[in-house]
Amino acid sequence: MSKRITEIPKLPPRADDAHKGQFGRVLIVGGSRGMIGAPALTANAALRSGAGLVRMAVPESVQLTTAGLTPCAISIPLAEDEKGLISKGAIHDILNALDENDSLALGPGLGQSGDLQLIVETIVKQYQKPLIIDADGLNNLTAIVGEDLQLTANTILTPHPGEMARLWRAWFREELPGDRTEQAEKLSQRCGAVVVLKGSGTVVADGKRTYVNETGNPGIATGGSGDVLTGCIVALTANTAAGFDALTAAISGVYVHGRAGDLAAAALTETALTATDIIDFLGDAWMSI
Repeated sequence: MSKRITEIPKLPPRADDAHKGQFGRVLIVGGSRGMIGAPALTANAALRSGAGLVRMAVPESVQLTTAGLTPCAISIPLAEDEKGLISKGAIHDILNALDENDSLALGPGLGQSGDLQLIVETIVKQYQKPLIIDADGLNNLTAIVGEDLQLTANTILTPHPGEMARLWRAWFREELPGDRTEQAEKLSQRCGAVVVLKGSGTVVADGKRTYVNETGNPGIATGGSGDVLTGCIVALTANTAAGFDALTAAISGVYVHGRAGDLAAAALTETALTATDIIDFLGDAWMSI
């Protein structure tokens, strides 16, 4: 039986002589034609969650636009196909960028294709540092799941219920059970990664320990909210000064994301809340813990 976690981890204070390298270098691989904002939301959330340096690797045709949405991040142009999706010709540049960063967020705005399945497969089989797979990163992962595919303990999957159902069928070849905690715990045990099952009462599990979140409200059920959550989590996995493992980073990211959503809803109403509002209230959320 998994141990239930209830305590929210806190970031340690920064040393007076600290430099940005101590707070992590984050790489975000995603974006596509028509999904320009997703990697930008992730990047801005990562910066608001303490990342020292953020890089975005996106299709070359959308690089300048995405860069304009994230003035504090660095952007890397990648080869793309005729649909504006990252192509297999970008694998070499992605692998080079991985070497220069401490953690990776894979999936925001990524899209789906055979080339992207190859890129996802290459990364999950070669990359040993913290890896957060979200959105279409998960959908491309589902297409390559086999009985021998085992993820590292540094990997965090962040599915919404629909993505969870697809991942479950891929790994278990059976229908999803009804209990959300059971879903997250058993998938984590099966694939080896931390699972963040999003929704009301987000469940975070590593197969041995489980956390059920109590922050958040219906207002954060809005487009881009998941991209913001990915940014919160990936920043914490890169932050060597904090010393968080994957589960602790996921718990802290989930909590502060929901807390920022609660503060935003109190100021703006649940109806008017947008994903960018969550980013705007991250500072207040961090201050509250």
